[in-house]
Amino acid sequence: MSRAGAPRVGELDVLRGFALFGILVVNALLVAGPSTVFGGGPGAPAPDRVAGWLVTALVTAKFYVLFSFLFGYSFVFQARAARRAGASFAPRHLRRTAGLFALGALHAVLLYPGDVLTTYAVLALVLYGLRGITVRAALRLAATLLLLLSALLLGYGLLTVALTEPVTATAYAPRAAERAAAYRGDAASVLGTHLRDLPAALGTDLLYAPAMLAAFLGGMAAAKCRLAERRGRDRAWLRRTALRALPLGLGGGAVAACCASGPLDGRWFLVGQAVSVLTAPALATSYACGLLLLLRRAGDRVPAAAGVLAAAGRVALSHYLTQSLVLAWVFSGYGPGLHDRVGTVTVLAGCVLLYAVQLALGAWLAARTRYGPAEHLLRAVTRGRRPRAVPCGVTTPAWTAAPPAAPADPEQRADRTGDGVRPAP
Repeated sequence: MSRAGAPRVGELDVLRGFALFGILVVNALLVAGPSTVFGGGPGAPAPDRVAGWLVTALVTAKFYVLFSFLFGYSFVFQARAARRAGASFAPRHLRRTAGLFALGALHAVLLYPGDVLTTYAVLALVLYGLRGITVRAALRLAATLLLLLSALLLGYGLLTVALTEPVTATAYAPRAAERAAAYRGDAASVLGTHLRDLPAALGTDLLYAPAMLAAFLGGMAAAKCRLAERRGRDRAWLRRTALRALPLGLGGGAVAACCASGPLDGRWFLVGQAVSVLTAPALATSYACGLLLLLRRAGDRVPAAAGVLAAAGRVALSHYLTQSLVLAWVFSGYGPGLHDRVGTVTVLAGCVLLYAVQLALGAWLAARTRYGPAEHLLRAVTRGRRPRAVPCGVTTPAWTAAPPAAPADPEQRADRTGDGVRPAP
């Protein structure tokens, strides 16, 4: 494909590809074992404990906030795409959320009970109902949701600290052993365990739904005021925002890590979560601005990493489901059954390897088609028909590429902005 005919890859695609790695790390550690995400507990090797502490401080909750923010941002683009195509947005949105919910339900039962796609689908309906509010109102509502959730977690957490005794590893060992045996069993045993875990997972999603909705609202507000278009190439603003958000984000992450991974005992977990709810958006903001700043450091010359990350971001849903497929095979009876047998450092090394393979696969796929398998399926459901194949090669990011000629086909013109790709200013 000629350069003039190539699509423009936006900052949002780059950020989405970047967020995939953080999501992979957290999900892999959760699937690997009940305490792997926290470093394996007091008896684990020091490198594993340090790695678990750092993951809690720097990764856990931060990348899901970023991904949720991008979901809200893309919601506005989908509405604009429907308008440009001359289609009603409501039926498209309902079909899309139904398709997302169905994918999430299958994902939760077959691969990973901690799925968030079903929660995203439900909250997307709420976001649709709030689509008409102003930017200021959206931000105020988001802040209120975060404050209320944090207050709830803090209150319950302090009661837990005051009224309960720490749970010892000896008391928890029989339950952990039973769960590990179930995950290492045959396919029927794995599926049964997933089904038993679903109520608790749904309860956790419900508890943290206000934080997800707050990130959705933040993304919608940012899209309405065209934040990426106005600030995505403003180095001074990116640097200033990253530096201002960093201390709060790092401080909150350190408190959450102390509560979850030591030196404080497990009773303090919810107190740490309360702090994380308020401060994770700051660290996610710092990460996003810092990444865009790095990608702008060479002026008009864009690093190859930008195109690779953007290619992964285009097929984020396919990559997310593939990650779960690989993790389910590695850590359950679907495959080797390594559940609770691998340390935190080893799991992290595996995450780096898997992410590298996904980046390479995403770049290869982007040179041949615009969307991945899951994206094609969801688009077909969204439009109520099978969409035409759109071959596409990723070239340079949108903030440096020359604007392409507008296509005559309204649907192709809408496709350029409908799934998170930055529209022309």
